[in-house]
Amino acid sequence: MILRTFGWSFGITAVGLVAALLLGGPEALVLVAILSILEISLSFDNAVVNAKILVRMSDFWQKIFLTIGIAIAVFGMRLVFPLLIVGITAQLSPIEAIRLANEGGSAEEEGSYAYLLHEAHPDIAAFGGLFLLMLFLDWLFDEEREHHWLGFLERPLARLGQLDALAVVLGLGALAVAAETLAEEPGEVLLSGVLGVMTYLLVNGLGSLFESQGALGDDEEDAAPARRSGPSQVAKATGKAGFFLFLYLEVLDASFSFDGVIGAFAISNNIYIIAAGLGIGAMYIRSLTVYLVRKGTLSQYIYLEHGAHWAIGALAVIMLVSIGHEVPEVVTGLIGVAFIGAALLSSLQHNKKVGHGEVVTLDGHIEEHETAIPRV
Repeated sequence: MILRTFGWSFGITAVGLVAALLLGGPEALVLVAILSILEISLSFDNAVVNAKILVRMSDFWQKIFLTIGIAIAVFGMRLVFPLLIVGITAQLSPIEAIRLANEGGSAEEEGSYAYLLHEAHPDIAAFGGLFLLMLFLDWLFDEEREHHWLGFLERPLARLGQLDALAVVLGLGALAVAAETLAEEPGEVLLSGVLGVMTYLLVNGLGSLFESQGALGDDEEDAAPARRSGPSQVAKATGKAGFFLFLYLEVLDASFSFDGVIGAFAISNNIYIIAAGLGIGAMYIRSLTVYLVRKGTLSQYIYLEHGAHWAIGALAVIMLVSIGHEVPEVVTGLIGVAFIGAALLSSLQHNKKVGHGEVVTLDGHIEEHETAIPRV
């Protein structure tokens, strides 16, 4: 199971590390390894959310996500995307952007590739931060969620979900505060953040639209009813619904990759080393997503999804804060790992208690559970 799921990741890792050693020596090898670990630690919560969505997709669209999606994640987001950002913000041609990337230079060196990408960070953080914040808030205000982890927070906040468009109001409010208090160019940050909200609402809305029109394939009759927590609730999507789930996953992956791409320049100024390291990390995130789906881990450990969404909320806040203040990548990674780890421990506690028909949440609240499972 491990070899079958992670085989491609192991192979790409070996090729990437050997290539780094041959082309750049031991230093390049170490840098690629560090960047790979950085990407995995920053994106573990992404794998959990991806798994929740991927299990709802048809086999065809799962294969598309694991083939074309990997190419987009590795080459598109880790190599081409930074070049596009530098080219657009600095009004450079693609050839000129590639030339700057090959020249290297630090983020403190004015006019360098790293400097221009760093200058674009507030706009990138606003777009990605608002997209992730909308995802988190929609999940948080979902009244129909079956289980609650941080019950003392999640229950009252879920009841607030009766207020229409509350997530949008809070998201735009957070954007306005961040733009006015943290940004040097509030107008540009506001525009980027609004585009992030619009992107989320558009992809989410189109996915729900095609689901309601019955674009769910053979498993339509068994599909779970649509909920407010976003496209992750679409069951066995095919056709147009599957396409928009795929699109949603790619935008989600892009939002998660923003901080890793920009933060990588603190470790190396070589765009190819950065692309190799982050690309290897992205491969493991995809393999981990498949592993979670095949093992049914999310159903076995019911609070993992909760921990991932709280980590997403924390990442969204960090991205907004980073508009005006530097936030070390290690902080972002540790917060995500802490939420996932705490959710895993709570899930294990739940599995022990549920044999007696009880569910114990992190805040100590005990709920009756209709169907008990054997003690583990």
